[in-house]
Amino acid sequence: MQSVRTFLSVFLVVGYFLPSFVLGQSASLIEAAKKEGGKVVVYGSLQDNSMEPIGKAFQAKTGLELNYWRGTATKAMDRALVEHRAGKPLYDIVLTSDNEMEIMQKEGIFIRYDSPAAKAFPVNSANPELGPVYRYAIVGVVYNKDIVKPADAPKTLEDILKPQFRGKIAMPDPTQDTSMLRWLESLHKVMGKERAAKFTADLAATKPSLAEAFLVAADRASTGEASLAITLLINVVTFGQKGAPMDYVRLPTMMGSSHYITLSKKAPHTNGGKAFIDFFLGDESMRIMAKNGESVNRQGVYPPIPGIDKVKLLDMEDFDTQGFAEKKKEYQKIFMR
Repeated sequence: MQSVRTFLSVFLVVGYFLPSFVLGQSASLIEAAKKEGGKVVVYGSLQDNSMEPIGKAFQAKTGLELNYWRGTATKAMDRALVEHRAGKPLYDIVLTSDNEMEIMQKEGIFIRYDSPAAKAFPVNSANPELGPVYRYAIVGVVYNKDIVKPADAPKTLEDILKPQFRGKIAMPDPTQDTSMLRWLESLHKVMGKERAAKFTADLAATKPSLAEAFLVAADRASTGEASLAITLLINVVTFGQKGAPMDYVRLPTMMGSSHYITLSKKAPHTNGGKAFIDFFLGDESMRIMAKNGESVNRQGVYPPIPGIDKVKLLDMEDFDTQGFAEKKKEYQKIFMR
């Protein structure tokens, strides 16, 4: 993966393989999928407000049923690995963040599928085994403008440590959520090691409200249970659609993760899985996601988040399973005092 990028350059500057044909479902592939049972099982962390309309559109176009199980990136990985190790995977596809996907890839649970729809994505963002990056999940600080007036909102990351926000910050529990752990471990990229270590200790000292996931943390900020949330920027749109006037802190550099969609090596519905990947990477699916706030990696398609196309993004640090286990113990000491 690239270490630094801006969305403006990702979407508009880098070279693309543009298809010379209209991407569509292969009739023979869909017929083969119907003979397998006519359904596709997907495990992932993409929010339901995107997957539900994508699933309906996919079924309308192909006649195939989508069964989607959603959890955090960590839980999606754990569930897929448990089933794979037992030799009886129930899923056809996994879609989640880069670090978790790379851990699963190293364990050999995926098989490469070169979807024709992948040609519409930037060449330099693709993983040789996992395929193209289809979206970026950007972590930032989000707030409800009815609760925190824009004039009083933090202007820097360290502003969230001010006394008025003590006990009023919601964030995922880094001892449970690997994405939150990765974000904390990556702060040195924007602050340097000493400032990052102090920031993390000071953040823990504010007694934040620890949630099970980014979505739950954002929900607490949207309702006023918390003043701020460290969460994904997509939640500006997710909760805005529910009537909460959400906004985010315009930091000069933010961090996030790349997301992939990949076929299981032992998929019960291999052809259905391929048909879904073709559809999922297509224009209709990408526009559904962008409308719901996802920063999709497709030329000219942006989410309705002001300033998102100017974001400078750094990739978060990666860890293997042992590294995660060791770091979780460290954060337990910091946040569970």
